[in-house]
Amino acid sequence: MARLANKRALITGGGAGIGAACARLFCAEGAAVTLVDANEEGLLATVQALRGEFPQARVSHCVADVADAARTREVVQHAVDAHGGLDILVNNAAMRNYSALADATPEEWRAMIDVNLVGTATYCREALPHLRLSGKGSIVNVASCYAVVGRKGMGLYDTTKAGQLAMTRTLAHEEAANGVRANVVCPGSTLTDFHVSRATAKGKSVDQLKTERQTTSLLARWADPKEIAWPILWLASDEASFITGTSLLVDGGLAAM
Repeated sequence: MARLANKRALITGGGAGIGAACARLFCAEGAAVTLVDANEEGLLATVQALRGEFPQARVSHCVADVADAARTREVVQHAVDAHGGLDILVNNAAMRNYSALADATPEEWRAMIDVNLVGTATYCREALPHLRLSGKGSIVNVASCYAVVGRKGMGLYDTTKAGQLAMTRTLAHEEAANGVRANVVCPGSTLTDFHVSRATAKGKSVDQLKTERQTTSLLARWADPKEIAWPILWLASDEASFITGTSLLVDGGLAAM
């Protein structure tokens, strides 16, 4: 069933991980997609893989850092020009930081905010005129389960992700009259390329890495990126047409522990 037939989607952070998994599902379900990522090599590899797996899919791409506000309008316009409009925006791009709150510098804070909050807000701002024209526009912001569950070591990241929850609720209020829904997905521990590369750099195998998240969910394992992409697909689709302003925890039960 083509759940996104005739839909046009823009996915930030689409070169790998959850963003690439979303792109694959969206193409499989009939959407035209534009992928944005700052990593040109990863982005081109994902685009090539999509075109190989889905020869009929309409896929375009832009190399851009979501923190580059001046580039955002160009990227959104590219997506609109490539596919004739825009129905779905998935704000997935994110930056991480591992400084303790007691040690974090103003520069570190600004860098995180520029990507995780300002970047998300800027893509929403530029996309909204086109999403309103869609009549059934949908924004799905990708936050984190740690926006609602405490931990140590990633306070800057978690703070900005909590901010995305508030931003999404406000967007839902402001855009309901314009036919645009806004929701947020909060993933738990997800085994993405980022985590694999980071572990490999430390001399860990993937098998070792898989044993490290047994206490961060009731399911005692990592999520596969596609397990996060499925809920994003659903919220983006018309099947979720009566859902807006919602934060959906996709965390394997972490919040219930």
